[in-house]
Amino acid sequence: MNSIIANLMQVRQRIELATLAAKREPEDVELLAVSKTFPARAIEEAMHAGQSAFGENYVQEAVEKIVQLEKLRPWLVWHFIGPLQSNKTREVAEHFDWVHSIDRLKIAERLSSQRGEFPNMAPLQLCIQVNVSDEDSKSGVPLAQAEALCNEVSKLPNVVLRGLMAIPAPNPDTALQHQAFAAVRECFVGILAAHSVDPGFQFFDTLSMGMSDDLESAIAEGSTMVRVGTAIFGKRDKINA
Repeated sequence: MNSIIANLMQVRQRIELATLAAKREPEDVELLAVSKTFPARAIEEAMHAGQSAFGENYVQEAVEKIVQLEKLRPWLVWHFIGPLQSNKTREVAEHFDWVHSIDRLKIAERLSSQRGEFPNMAPLQLCIQVNVSDEDSKSGVPLAQAEALCNEVSKLPNVVLRGLMAIPAPNPDTALQHQAFAAVRECFVGILAAHSVDPGFQFFDTLSMGMSDDLESAIAEGSTMVRVGTAIFGKRDKINA
């Protein structure tokens, strides 16, 4: 488990170097540790190394870990980052702090309504997922439809519209990585400019993009949150997926 601590240090150093290269401040980019398929003890180890934000893709697995780590709840921020089906929204509304994968209004409406059943919880923070590479296998709305969905989500109670999330098609070509992330950033900037005085957009400040293999390119193009799993926890065991 000590490797998790070392890996976290290396990832944080990568983020710092990438922000400096982009003439940005390291604190402007948050590290989200993607803990899907890894046990609760790995999350606890990372937490003791100063990591507080964790991303999960599978609702049932995630809820089990959240419950298992309930005693640490005040120090943890749980992000749901996987595709979300209608029949799973209640569990997410009850247990998570963020959802990055909003790709249709129906899901946001369900989360809004169900979060309202837990009045002691803070509003659920939502990001709209965009399909920047137009992949049939990927969730997300086309860039051209992102603003309309943002506008509808911004009006819902019990949730807060925070920004955009993207998972571009994997590409070893850094120039193409930059191109995809730049397209998401331009969409984000355009939406923000169009709604600068809209109260529903006052917390629209998040660009969730970049993972283990492309976080440098994402940070160069304005990412404010990188989602890193393999570089922190190692290769995944698919048995628990």
